[in-house]
Amino acid sequence: MVNSMRAGALIGERLVAAMRTVILTLLIGLLASSVRADIWECVDADGSKRFTNIKSEAKGCKVLNVSPPNTVPAFKPPPQAKAAATPTPSSFPRVDADIQRQRDQDRRKILENELSSEQKLLDQARKELAEQEAIRLGSERNYQRVLDRLEPYKKKVKLHEDNIASLKREMSGGR
Repeated sequence: MVNSMRAGALIGERLVAAMRTVILTLLIGLLASSVRADIWECVDADGSKRFTNIKSEAKGCKVLNVSPPNTVPAFKPPPQAKAAATPTPSSFPRVDADIQRQRDQDRRKILENELSSEQKLLDQARKELAEQEAIRLGSERNYQRVLDRLEPYKKKVKLHEDNIASLKREMSGGR
């Protein structure tokens, strides 16, 4: 008898929960349909326009008919156009192996020159940062002022370090 009462109570609880869910869903559906708000355009006596969605402020104003925004689907080229746009290997220009080797050597020299230049700039930036870190101004009783003064120097060092890392990555072939 006790088990059947528990089963009945459990079924009743589930039924109540299901009914609550249905009622809540209906209420949300009704509220969602009334979410749309009208927009009024009001023109003041001096000719300036004002827009509002508050009905009590919209006396003497005209309702704007705002349609949904226009959308355009993304362009998809037809399959035959895509195939025609991709050149075949026979249409690629041919470069002699010696010429390509020379181009690669020239490129490597340029990168090495840039790397040495960046290394010199990094050394100079580190030197300037060290000089600034050694200086303590009387107006900098607050340590945050010291950090603020050193920040541009630290950024300059970081920039040159990043440039060197990029150049080394480029020279190693890992782009």
